[in-house]
Amino acid sequence: MDRVCERRTPFGGHGSGAAAPGGYTTRGSVAVTGAGMLVGQHGGMKITPRSFAHVRLTVTDIERSRAFYDAVFGLPVAFEVPADADEATREQLAFLFGGVIYQLGDSLLGLRPVAKDRFDEDRVGLDHLSLAVAGRDELESAVAVLDGQGVAHEGIKDIGAGYILEFRDPDNIALELFAPQP
Repeated sequence: MDRVCERRTPFGGHGSGAAAPGGYTTRGSVAVTGAGMLVGQHGGMKITPRSFAHVRLTVTDIERSRAFYDAVFGLPVAFEVPADADEATREQLAFLFGGVIYQLGDSLLGLRPVAKDRFDEDRVGLDHLSLAVAGRDELESAVAVLDGQGVAHEGIKDIGAGYILEFRDPDNIALELFAPQP
């Protein structure tokens, strides 16, 4: 069933809100089909992801990076090549490139050891990786963990929508912990 919604024209004005041709209605600058798929203002179906499946960070030294991520986060390992793996297993896990993939809630966080340089958030690509924690108390605990590991970090900052704690991994990748406002 079509609903009438406000829509924006390509020039920023507002349209009539009438149902658009093709059986979809407009919502903001996109239209929604009966199946819930989005159609952009420039036409064509759009992909509507629910969340991140995984993020893989490129690192220079897997041993150093694993030591850091294990000590700071202690995440369970989802995928790695066992030391005694046979050739078939090594081929099956070749996508790891000698790295590791950790389980992070419903997502995965991987380390891929193929880099030859250091991270720079001012280049095209990743700016930083922000991981969610339950609340400010967890940020306070994280400060103690980072201090205990000798990891330099900023102070906890109030950014309005929540609090953040910023630090870097051994390849200079900018990491952040985010806690929402209560």
